[in-house]
Amino acid sequence: MESAPVLPRIAAIVTAAGASLRMGGIKKEYRPLFPKESGPGGEPLTVLGAAALAFAASPRVGLIAVTVPEATGEEAARASLPPFLLEGGRYPPVRFVRGGSTRRSSVHKALAFLAFWNPAYVLIHDGARPWVSGDLIERTIDAVMRRQAVIPLLPVTETPKEIDDDGFITCHLIRSRIGTAQTPQAFVYPAILNAHEQAAIREERDGRDYTDDAEIWGEFLGPVAVIPGAPANRKITFPEDLAS
Repeated sequence: MESAPVLPRIAAIVTAAGASLRMGGIKKEYRPLFPKESGPGGEPLTVLGAAALAFAASPRVGLIAVTVPEATGEEAARASLPPFLLEGGRYPPVRFVRGGSTRRSSVHKALAFLAFWNPAYVLIHDGARPWVSGDLIERTIDAVMRRQAVIPLLPVTETPKEIDDDGFITCHLIRSRIGTAQTPQAFVYPAILNAHEQAAIREERDGRDYTDDAEIWGEFLGPVAVIPGAPANRKITFPEDLAS
């Protein structure tokens, strides 16, 4: 059994266990960002490599857990990361966790894996968001230490409406009170692990589908604070997102 290292105060989970169906089944996290992005030595980065490197560059992140597809395991994910990131030294250790059939179950597995290290806080980030900045990561860390649960939020610029199944407006929403969630989402650990355990029970019993970790915290533990998000912190969903 692996011996316990110095316990990290902050761990990061980078999710990359999905099937990338809207990318035509091509694993988007392993796609290159060339020629727009490069590592410290000028080497080209993949989507996942850029996301992981952003957290590795934070002096306050002590461990990174990357979720990988259950069927294929870690080999392709490991190959998509820059070699220097896996060599240790100035960077925190990177570990790979086989995910589940849904994003929620994959994050749950990663959170359970972190119990060995028992961090004080955990950041959960979409591996398909390669343009996350160091500033946003540090602001998220500062905020979670004050508020226990926090996410970055972008204001909406169009006027949102709620509609019914027949295509009629049912509610004229107040734009100033609406935002779109980004990652990293940050939480006190192990409280977020406990919330995921409860969500798994609710999921199996009621068929509930959770869209993000803030929703899980909000249902089982209480309010989630927000900080300003970053427009550049886009999520890659379709092939054209890589070229934009």
